[in-house]
Formats: sequence, structure tokens, C-alpha cells
Amino acid sequence: MSKTEEKPTVNSGDAAERDWEAAKTFFNNLKSKKPRPGNPERSEEHGEATRGGSEEQGEANGGSEEQGEAGDGSEEHGEVSGRSEEQGEANGGSDGHDGKAGGSQTTSTAEQKRRATSTAEQGGRATSPPSSRTERRPPPSSSTERRPLTRSRDERPPQPGWAEDPHREGGSEPKPSTAITIAVSSRTLFNMVEERKIYEEKGLEEYVIYNQQHENQPLKPGAAYPFVKALMTVNTRLRELYPDSEELFDIVLMTNNHAHVGVRLINTINHYELLIERFCMTGGQSPVGYLKAYLTNLYLSKDSEKVKEAIEEGIAAATLFSPDKKMDLSESQLRVAFDGDAVLFSDESEIIVKQQGLDEFFEHEKANVNIPLAQGPLKCFLEALGKLQRKFYAKNERMNCPIRTFLVTARSAASSGARVLKTLRGWGLEIDEALFLAGAPKGPLLEKIKPHIFFDDQMFHIEGAKETGTIAAHVPYGIGQKYHKGKLIEQPEKQK
Repeated sequence: MSKTEEKPTVNSGDAAERDWEAAKTFFNNLKSKKPRPGNPERSEEHGEATRGGSEEQGEANGGSEEQGEAGDGSEEHGEVSGRSEEQGEANGGSDGHDGKAGGSQTTSTAEQKRRATSTAEQGGRATSPPSSRTERRPPPSSSTERRPLTRSRDERPPQPGWAEDPHREGGSEPKPSTAITIAVSSRTLFNMVEERKIYEEKGLEEYVIYNQQHENQPLKPGAAYPFVKALMTVNTRLRELYPDSEELFDIVLMTNNHAHVGVRLINTINHYELLIERFCMTGGQSPVGYLKAYLTNLYLSKDSEKVKEAIEEGIAAATLFSPDKKMDLSESQLRVAFDGDAVLFSDESEIIVKQQGLDEFFEHEKANVNIPLAQGPLKCFLEALGKLQRKFYAKNERMNCPIRTFLVTARSAASSGARVLKTLRGWGLEIDEALFLAGAPKGPLLEKIKPHIFFDDQMFHIEGAKETGTIAAHVPYGIGQKYHKGKLIEQPEKQK
């Protein structure tokens, strides 16, 4: 502790008068200060002055925390006060004051505060004579107001990058509970034909080594790449209209690749600036068991067995095929085309076609025109798309919506189309365009639609779509799996 400051003795009348004027000014300043909210014990009756002084004004009655609490002393210097509680502590007109000043006249509380203020204004640290006993600091609930040890979230200074990072809490990154989760395998998102060949011919170890050696070389885009880019375009538009919304597409990379291959996948994703933050790499095991945990709305894979397994688990899934030629696709609108039976709807009507013929099918549809069809494996995905479409409609963006849906069905409109449209209406779903082909090939129309993805349950239509450059996804569901190009592969069970 520094040497005790020697107190001057007040002997002259002029000095006493000046001191009196300074004291009045000091107390007037104290009374003009407003008490802090939430601390009712600070009142004008007790001078509204604390030993530590006001943090906002930096009053040098011991100074502010930033000035080292001059007069009371800082915690770093032992917090020894020049006035004990028994000596009155002269805190804004306290009842007990020292009563002596330098051995001559009685020194007022105002005189002590004036000297402390003068010392602090000169940049020094006011000191007091050591007390004979250790001073007890008053509890936080008394007149001394302390800064809390921790700051609230709003008071914390912004950390670098938080404002720009949408993945932080409170940002625009979608949360799993509200997002539409699209799980894609690495072989659908990227072209890994060469890598797959190494795996099949040389084994897992050589496959992992090859990818590690080429981890800074980005993979080429795969069949699902345009679809994923279109999903990101929709997200951008949604953020413009709903900055705080979490109802966005959330793309998850779902792969049975080894974790060591993950570095190359991450580098490739960053190279193409894809917003994919969630990965599931299962090291050779099927990732299907994780789909429900990820709240998956759609799963796309090159492995048809995994897709069948996912559909059996009640998850919308399809096997993605690369087109035979490249098609120019929209960069401003997500375009999705669906087949009807065994895709959006169940295969109940298609069973009648396969087992009893078209005439019986037409009669059945007329008799049940007002009875909705049961839902198929992709109905939930169309429902998710419709939910996002309505968000654009609510902002008067119907004609400029970045999502457009198509129904492309082999049904004929007059004889069996009404039940389909009434079923969609009953579900509360809209389809932007409905095309009833009455058995005609779908390829030529798909070439005009230019969808980012087309879902169908029959490989005959998938192959026709591929030839036109359409990215086609096979849904292995229903009786159609027992037929190929209209020919029976496996005899279906007869209805009883």
C-alpha cells in the first residue's frame, strides 16, 4: 500500500467557505443522479452514493471499477478501506463520521469526499489510513451495487464470424425438427464410378488409400447434384421472405463410406460451395437404420437394396439413375415430376390393371371416384413440397414460386383421372401440372418439362426418361416390380 496521504488542516475562513461551497456542489450532484432500476435500497434519503461509486459516472469516491475503486481500494490491493463501518464510512451523509480533521476542526463528510474527488481527477489513486480492523464489505443486496460475475447473452460481445455464420444458434440454418431432410448417398451426389471400380477390383484398403491420395482433387458432380443445387436455390428464396424461418431443405450426406474417405467428400462439398453440414458415414454398414433418427423426408441412393429397406421402414426413397445425356435444367426453380400409382398413391388400382385388365380397371375407378386412393411411398415428399409452396403463396409469390410439381401418369383423364385429382384435393395438396398420357411414352413430355428429378415405379418408364436426359429415380414399390416392359417377371398373388 502507498504511503498514507497527509490531510490538510482547515484554518482560514476563506478555505472553510470554499470547502462549504464544494460540499454543497458535491451533494447536489449526488442528488441529481437517478437510482439504478431494480435496486430499491438506493434512495435519496441515504445519499444514493455507494462506497464503490457509480459505474456509469466513474465517481471517484473510491473510483469506478475501471479506475481501481480509489478510496476503498481495489481487490488486487487488499480492499483495505480508510474508514471502518464503526467509523461511519462517510457514505453520502452517514450518521457516524470521524469528527476530527488533522487535529484542528471537525472535517465534514463532504470535505473528505471533495479531497477524494480532487485526487481522482488528478489521475492518482486516493489512499486512506489503514484501519485497525479488517473491513467487512457489505453484501450485494445492500447499498453497494456490484457488476454480475457473468454477462447475459445480449451483453456479450459478438464473436468473430457469428453474424455471418448461419449455422450458429439463432441463425438461419434449419433445425431437424422443422426442416425437410433430404438424405443423399455419396455416389448419387458425386460421380464415383472410378472409385467404385477400385473398391470392387482391389478391395477396401486400396479404395481408402486412393481417396486419401486424391483428397484434394474434387469429385465430379453426380446425378443428384443438380437436384441438391435446386434445393439450395429454394432455401435462398425462403430466407429472403422469411429470414428467421427454419422450414428449409436440410441436405444430409448419408453414406456407408469409411470415415477416412470423409476428408475428400468434405473438400469436394466445399469446392462446390454446397451447404451440407450433417454427415453419416457408417464404415461399410447400411446407413438405413439412421434415416429415422435424422427425420428423413427423402432418401436417394444408388443401392436398390438399401432403397427397398428404407421403403419398408416407411421412408420415402428411390434409386437414382444417371441420364444418358446432359439436359439443361433451371437454375431458379426446383422442378419435380411424379408418377401417380405406386408412387404418390398405393398400387391398389394398378393391381386391378395387372390382374383383371383395363376394362375392369375403368369400371373400378368410376365406381370409386369419390373414394380417395391410399397413399403411396412418395406422398409425404409431395406434402413437404406443398408446405413450402404455401409459404411463397402467402407472400403473393404464387406466379414466381421456385418450386413446381408435375403429375405424369399413364392413366387416361376421362376414364380414371377424376379419382386422382379428388384424392389430391382430399389430402389438401396441389399439383401444378397434371399430364394424363393414356399409356403413351413419358420420355418426350419429360424432355419438355426438364425436371431435376422424376419418380416412377416401373423401370420401363425410367429407361425411357434416361434416354431423353432426364434424371430418373426408381421407386421399388408395388406390383409393378413383378413386371418389366409389360411382361410378368413373377406371378402376383390372386385377390381372394
